[in-house]
Amino acid sequence: MRLPRSVAGWTIAVFGVLALIMGGVGLLWPEAMLSSLGFEVPATRAPGDHTGTFLMASSMASFNMGVYYLLATATEWRVFYRFTVVFRLVTFTVFSIAVLADIAPGRFFGVAAWEGAGALATAAGLWWDARRAGGAGPAGAAGSRGGDDAGAAGEAPTADAVR
Repeated sequence: MRLPRSVAGWTIAVFGVLALIMGGVGLLWPEAMLSSLGFEVPATRAPGDHTGTFLMASSMASFNMGVYYLLATATEWRVFYRFTVVFRLVTFTVFSIAVLADIAPGRFFGVAAWEGAGALATAAGLWWDARRAGGAGPAGAAGSRGGDDAGAAGEAPTADAVR
């Protein structure tokens, strides 16, 4: 796998690696994941308590999301980068409301903060990359791989393609 080629790519790669790790921890050691988020870990679960099942599904989703983020980094898929900024801000909002409404424990706000900070870091990286490339718009300069514009001479636009 290639190293990221942009500041925004590095932010996506960091999130991808951490999503892989956290997903793996949740799958292999669910008690550690629950306690790190401030959830109670009883010695036994009551009948009908499907916390473990839900955590397994969430952890598998996190693991898969890590793979998607790393694929986006490897292909410098900038449309995906912009998409994540919006939806990570939505995630920040929903998780923050869950904590404020006493639906989730206070420590869960760390997850919300991580999502918000990640969205802002990627947005700043996109801005910086576009500025560094000559400011040809939010996708960067014409000719950037994975942007909305055509690549090198003879290359087709790659906004919706994965290389």
